[in-house]
Amino acid sequence: MSENIWNYPSAAGYTPDTDLTGYKVEATDGSIGKVDKHSQEVGGQYIVVDTGMWIFGKEVMLPAGTITHIDPDAKTISVGRSKEQIKAAPEFDKNKHLGNTEYHEELGTHYSSGAGSGITTPTPPGTPGSLGETSHRA
Repeated sequence: MSENIWNYPSAAGYTPDTDLTGYKVEATDGSIGKVDKHSQEVGGQYIVVDTGMWIFGKEVMLPAGTITHIDPDAKTISVGRSKEQIKAAPEFDKNKHLGNTEYHEELGTHYSSGAGSGITTPTPPGTPGSLGETSHRA
């Protein structure tokens, strides 16, 4: 059975209402940054990662379906994608892309293609970023 890329996978260990802001994010081949913002909206869940100096201070959006494990004790999130896959994703601009259905569809396709993950790419319902979004800057 496949899972929607815009939902946290059941095996990832996500607990609803957990604030993931500030969690360190690990790709399959190393650290990519920390969570700056995340959405808890069912069917529109994602994390926005501040990459710091890794890709020159840019942010990247990762659909929740890319998450493989959340460790609340270590405050770490593991994603099942490499740094190169994340770096090659469609460019993210929070002013243009939060709630942008076309961008979410493009991003979902990017992270689902060729990964053999069994993840589907439906466009998230509603406007992601409106309900259930959490943002805190340190």
